[in-house]
Amino acid sequence: MARNGPLTLLLAGAVAAGGLVALTPAAQAADSELLRNGGFEAGLDGWSCTAGSGAVVGTPVRTGTKALQATPAGSDNARCTQTITVKPNSTYTLGGWVRGSYVYLGATGTGTADASTWTQSAPDWQKLTTTFTTGASTTSVTVHTHGWYGTGAYQADDLSLTGPGGDPVQIPATPTGLTAGAPTSTTVPLTWPAVSGATSYKVYKGGALLATVTGTSYTATGLAPSTAYGFQISAVNSAGESPKSATVTATTAADTGGGDPGGKLPAHALVGYLHSSFANGSGYTRMADVPASWDVINLAFGEPTSVTSGDIRFSLCPQTECPNVESPAEFKAAIKAKQAAGKKVLISIGGQNGQVQLATTAARDAFVASVSKIIDEYGLDGLDIDFEGHSLSLQTGDTDFRNPTTPVIVNLIAALKTLKAEYGPDFVLTMAPETFFVQLGYQFYGSGPWGGQDPRAGAYLPVIHALRDDLTLLHVQDYNSGPIMGLDNQYHSMGGADFHIAMTDMLLTGFPVAGNTARVFPALRPDQVAIGLPASTQAGNGHTTPAEVNKALDCLTKKQNCGSYQTHGTWPGLRGLMTWSINWDRYNQWEFSRNFDAYFP
Repeated sequence: MARNGPLTLLLAGAVAAGGLVALTPAAQAADSELLRNGGFEAGLDGWSCTAGSGAVVGTPVRTGTKALQATPAGSDNARCTQTITVKPNSTYTLGGWVRGSYVYLGATGTGTADASTWTQSAPDWQKLTTTFTTGASTTSVTVHTHGWYGTGAYQADDLSLTGPGGDPVQIPATPTGLTAGAPTSTTVPLTWPAVSGATSYKVYKGGALLATVTGTSYTATGLAPSTAYGFQISAVNSAGESPKSATVTATTAADTGGGDPGGKLPAHALVGYLHSSFANGSGYTRMADVPASWDVINLAFGEPTSVTSGDIRFSLCPQTECPNVESPAEFKAAIKAKQAAGKKVLISIGGQNGQVQLATTAARDAFVASVSKIIDEYGLDGLDIDFEGHSLSLQTGDTDFRNPTTPVIVNLIAALKTLKAEYGPDFVLTMAPETFFVQLGYQFYGSGPWGGQDPRAGAYLPVIHALRDDLTLLHVQDYNSGPIMGLDNQYHSMGGADFHIAMTDMLLTGFPVAGNTARVFPALRPDQVAIGLPASTQAGNGHTTPAEVNKALDCLTKKQNCGSYQTHGTWPGLRGLMTWSINWDRYNQWEFSRNFDAYFP
């Protein structure tokens, strides 16, 4: 066997010829497998899949016992990624086996041309391979596989990245120097020095993640007045997350009028809808016969003369439909009596059949004028926005809830602000959106960055956000809802305590809209939030028994009886409950309101 191999002989020949050989980095270091857990035998260890789209399956697999299966949904293309350290100016080969339609394999952040390969159709395992060369300063790349919007699940197995390994990236040091600036009654500004090697920072409040930012400052919003909060940050890069910094405590300023806008409600309030303009199977209930349990009475409903007119009308149920209806004079007198007893009476606009689209400034102005007329005629305390169906949707390209551009959204916000200014600080403003228009915004917002989604998804978020300083109560309808993903990235279904806990935790914690951590919907104050439920099994899908209602209240206000879902805080100041409806509660022997009175005596 020869002592000198081919490389040694080549070098010797070159030197003998009076020259020197410059080795490429790829030649200086032996190629090795750099991808971690490319066969998915260790589950998703090392991998991150968007919107919880990825899972490990036992069949189909190419080799071993497991493979990746990822499912696109809505605007999510089921992208699964892993970041790997590499060397500059080096060549790498990326390969793997896939099944399904429109499956992609590639790498980004190469410092040169990003690599990508795909197959339109792979009914059985098909090999994909591509190569790329890193740039002069590239030390890491991100490998990805994904499907396509609207297609079915795809599988991937035996993924591989070969080439010279890079120097290991170190987890950043623990941040120091976190400082809280001057708080307002609802915000706390935070700043900190940069940490070497960090690419982003995570901000925590009370141990719960608030946001991920790339800069060195963040303002926590949606806080309660005169309340102490503890904040921490951590530094993050491709190697992982540092330990959290020392806690910095800041106390928000006292409320100077912005908190509990128009409220003057009991610490724990019961809200109910009164069928005043129509009858159904529950029967008509006179205003004077509404029990004292109800703190906010929403008159259902004020409806438009047409979908786009903005002209809202309200009248009592016709006697032919409601034989026991009171006269307008009796109705107004009963409202005054309720108000004298400390109750709030509002006109609720919309409902299932009352579609309202303020698509023009003329409709906006008609809305303001007609709603004002109703409030003045009946001497009401404010209004409730119960826009459902197709009243609110976002135009394509309207992707930031903080700066909406869709006319029906912009005009509604302007109309509500005008009414608030017209009636002053005691004006009561409540909203009763469905989960589709609020919590679904955690996953999907409008038609999405590429279109194709339901444009109504999350469409209430810009309205709530713009009016948060004027909003008395938000009581999302936790009924007539499909499964909704919570902050634990698990789907929750209506009818039990778990659904109400998860949905309410989202409102009181805040959440990134459409998964974008740069666009976080800030938490609402606990006194602004009530839980919306049907009063009986006849009132709507998702009826929750009193025992399950109490479990939800225990968890949210006491951190007890939480079940498997762990909330991000404890909120004894949660305002209370809303129900559809007072009429249906009467039909059900007042079970709902009696349970509320017993829980909050």
